[in-house]
Amino acid sequence: MAIDQVHDLQDVYRKLLHSMSRPGTISSIQSTAAQADNTLPCYDATLLCAMTLLDAEVTFHILSDDQQAIIEKISEYTLAKYAPVAEADYIFVLQGTIESAIASAMEECKNGSLIDPQHSSTWVIESSLLANMGGVTLSGPGIKLNAQLEVGYTSLLWDARKERVKEYPLGIDIIFTDDEAQLVCVPRTTSVAFTEVK
Repeated sequence: MAIDQVHDLQDVYRKLLHSMSRPGTISSIQSTAAQADNTLPCYDATLLCAMTLLDAEVTFHILSDDQQAIIEKISEYTLAKYAPVAEADYIFVLQGTIESAIASAMEECKNGSLIDPQHSSTWVIESSLLANMGGVTLSGPGIKLNAQLEVGYTSLLWDARKERVKEYPLGIDIIFTDDEAQLVCVPRTTSVAFTEVK
């Protein structure tokens, strides 16, 4: 993997912070992804998020039918340990995972406690091509009025997320990635209104 562990991953981290502080803002990490020699069954942006966010102190879970190779490589690259969905700090959802499985996992995942709200899970979900149109309307901190976002999921996913974020500061943060090495964030503080009928 021809990724500079310091320079390139710092750039990915800056893009993640930018998108997390401005929910609905799509950031490109294409220049970094172009250097990744990724043969795993996941998007380049997903792998780069894993390499940026994971280390030996955290745990992760993969939702996918084809997960063994990626579990081994992520553990090898980051030293993070694989864990059941209910215990994982980071949950990665690969393209093709059925939405009902995602919703079910959201019911089980960590979403913090009133004493330690930071002990929650962050989700990295592979999406169809990200776009600032249709889909859902976002509002809340970091958004001027509202933002439109299309990620290719139905209300099933958004309803499951809504259940996990309804008792702020408890909640989950979501990062969506696509095959064009773009990412967008929907933190727990963001209100989501589903606007598209599928």
